[in-house]
Amino acid sequence: MKGDGGSETYDDDFPMTATRRGHEGSPASATMRLYINVDHVATIRQARRTDEPDPVEAARLCERAGADGITAHLREDRRHIQDADVERLAREVTTVLNLEMATTDEMVSIALRLKPYQVTLVPERREEVTTEGGLDVVRETKRLEPALRRLDGGGIRTSLFIAPDEAQIRRSRDLGVAAIELHTGPYAHAPSSPATIDALRRGAALGRDLGMAVHAGHGLTVRNVAPVAAIAEIEELNIGHSIVSRAVFVGIEAAVKEMRAAMDAARHIR
Repeated sequence: MKGDGGSETYDDDFPMTATRRGHEGSPASATMRLYINVDHVATIRQARRTDEPDPVEAARLCERAGADGITAHLREDRRHIQDADVERLAREVTTVLNLEMATTDEMVSIALRLKPYQVTLVPERREEVTTEGGLDVVRETKRLEPALRRLDGGGIRTSLFIAPDEAQIRRSRDLGVAAIELHTGPYAHAPSSPATIDALRRGAALGRDLGMAVHAGHGLTVRNVAPVAAIAEIEELNIGHSIVSRAVFVGIEAAVKEMRAAMDAARHIR
C-alpha cells in the first residue's frame, strides 16, 4: 500500500470516498489529511461507565464533516477506548482506521485480528495522564522489530510516534516503517518558540527525504495548528482532544470543520 518515496497508493477495492482522493495527493501538495482521534469521547463515557457518548457515532459524524480518517488508542489499562469500540470502529469506519497502541504481544494480536489500515506504535505508561513523549526507537529497536515484522506480515501499514529528532527519524527508516508521526507536544506547549517549530520543519524534511510519509500530532488546536499545517512535507495531522473539547460547545461536526478550515488556510487553499 506504500508507494515509492513514502507516497501512498490504494488497491482498487478501497472505497471511493473523499478520503481516498485525499490520500492519493502528494505529501507536498496543498491538501493535508485530517484524522480525528475519538479517544476522549470515550473518556467522557467512561466517567459514568455508561453507553454514551458513543465514540463510534462520533467517528461517523467526523467522517460526515470531512475527516479523512479516524484514530483510536486502545490503551493497556482501557482507560477510554474499549475493545468493543475498536471492534466496531474496524467494521464501521468508512474512511480509514489508524489504531494507536503500545508495543505488546496483546496489542499486536488485536491488530492482526482486526486489520486496521494503519497501526501507530506509541509509548505508554500507566501513570501518565496522556502520552508524554515519542518512542525512543534508538534504544528500543530490539523490542520494536518483532512487532513490526508481525504487523508487516499481516499486511498492516506501520507508523512510529517519535520526537522530531534526527537519530529517531533515521532509525525509524532503518526499521522499515511506512510513516512517522512527529510529536508536536513541545511545540504546543511553546508555540511562540522558534526552536519548537524549526525542529518540526527539519524533522519533516528529513523524514520525507528518507522516503517515509510524515504525520504529526499532539496538543494541536485551531489556535496553534497553522504553523504545523504550513509544513509542506507533513501530509497528515492527528487531532483529538481539542476537537472533542470544542464539540462540547458547537458540536463535533462544526469542530471538525473549524479545524479543517484552519489547516486549509495555512496551506493557502481557497
